[in-house]
Amino acid sequence: MLKHPLPIGVEFFKDMVTKPYYYVDKTLMIKDMLDKGGKVNLFTRPRRFGKTLALSMLRTFFEQELDQTGSPVDNSHYFNGTHIQQAGESYAGYMGQYPVVFLSLKSAKQPDFQMAYSCLKEEIAGEFSRHAYLMQTDGISSADKIKFQQLADRTAGREEYATSLMFLSKCLKAYHNKNTIILIDEYDVPLENSYFRGFYHEMVDFIRSLFESALKTNESLEFAVITGCLRISKESIFTGLNNLRVVSILNEGFAEYFGFTPDEVAELLAYYGVSNRKQEVKNWYNGYLFGQTEIYNPWSIINYVDDIISQNTQFPKPYWSNTSSNSIIRELVEQADMEAKQEIEELMEGKTIEKTIHEDITYEDIYKSQENLWNFLFFTGYLKKVSERFKEDSICLELAIPNTEIRYIYRRSILEWFQKEVTQMNLSTLYQAVLEGNAQAFSDIVSGQLAETISFFDYAENYYHGFLCGLLKGCPGYFTLSNRESGNGRPDIVLKTPSVRGMVILMELKIVKEFEQMEAGCDAALKQIEEQGYETSFYKEGFRNFLKYGVCFYRKECLVKKG
Repeated sequence: MLKHPLPIGVEFFKDMVTKPYYYVDKTLMIKDMLDKGGKVNLFTRPRRFGKTLALSMLRTFFEQELDQTGSPVDNSHYFNGTHIQQAGESYAGYMGQYPVVFLSLKSAKQPDFQMAYSCLKEEIAGEFSRHAYLMQTDGISSADKIKFQQLADRTAGREEYATSLMFLSKCLKAYHNKNTIILIDEYDVPLENSYFRGFYHEMVDFIRSLFESALKTNESLEFAVITGCLRISKESIFTGLNNLRVVSILNEGFAEYFGFTPDEVAELLAYYGVSNRKQEVKNWYNGYLFGQTEIYNPWSIINYVDDIISQNTQFPKPYWSNTSSNSIIRELVEQADMEAKQEIEELMEGKTIEKTIHEDITYEDIYKSQENLWNFLFFTGYLKKVSERFKEDSICLELAIPNTEIRYIYRRSILEWFQKEVTQMNLSTLYQAVLEGNAQAFSDIVSGQLAETISFFDYAENYYHGFLCGLLKGCPGYFTLSNRESGNGRPDIVLKTPSVRGMVILMELKIVKEFEQMEAGCDAALKQIEEQGYETSFYKEGFRNFLKYGVCFYRKECLVKKG
């Protein structure tokens, strides 16, 4: 039987349900919205967890949509057979009853304020154009029609755009005789971008004005729903907004509507005939806890299943890591002090750390302390909650890396940081020690570097191999070869000169579980070099000068013995 295609990159509800995509029904979010009320609702979730699709669903359900001529558009058929349709007439009665303003701020990622502001202006103008039928009514004054047209034509001033959502909702109420629902998607994207680009305060001022007029002093507002990754209240974007309800990943309410629950994942895997991969999927893409609800990363799940059934791959991939720069992890690694490095290593080993959580941090606050950086990592999906407790009037969370996919991001960021660090190190004393056969100095220098770096011991020999290769690859006058075929086996690392008149340095690595075993590990490595005849092929090439090292590692200790 032909299966429904998976909705990769589909963000709009109408596309999701009219085309033959596999759809995970989240429409009961509408019921919860109506049951729980709330004038202004802010939902904070990590990226790619379905925020845009959720808002698109709310718009399709509630909107009394009209086309450009003012003719009604019936959207009820989009909900045929859905959970909300089966919830009862009391909920169905809200369908198509309100004018809706829908604004996405996710595209405001420009290099300066003027470009970012122009992008926001474009989004706002597009929403005015969508409601162009308002120009046909007598319920709006001539002056307001002129202002409306200027906003739609992108010719109005910044002051007008700063209060444009309130103005549009007022015009919609005059036409429909109903208060307006305002939906704002990815509200914090312009703030994050402007912080990193250097025009943060200008953007904060504009967004604050836009929100205050639309959400705080707007008599034409029925209710509003806003989505983003962070709750940002200290910036005073929501100043005095005492009707704001924040639903973060710490809250149990609405938890199942962003991401996939275990039951939903099991149904999806069964539908596509890949239930045998359930444990693999759990290891790679599970691990989130919203409130007390277990949640899978939906973006990664649908991409993984699509690749498997299309036979593009037989192995899991880090799909979520490819959707952004993951710069926040690099910031953590680069700024880590000794305590933070130790905590990162504990996380990489599968252990947990405990941190006090503050929901109201700002982008300016993030880099002022290591604690704020941990907070940001939690709310953006790079750490998960394992448990929580109250300590001195604060919420303390036990945190862990969510899954294998996120651990991959940490590994890659640590390796990139290490490679960058190596280029800035003066390793001349290490090279001198290696070339002169000074095993003690070799040991001390490598141990010192291990103490300064961030290790992830699940890599075992591969980790240490990459670490030592990284240090040695700049040795002047020598090529560094890794696991090169030689003799009856492969020496772990080989340094050799271009000319056979020079020297070949053979290194074999061992890892031990106890400090006391290190010397024996070095001896075993040297014995292996001899027994496997690692120097044979180089001797045949014409080399006659050899140095042999047995190198043993125990966590952050290195011991070297010369053969």
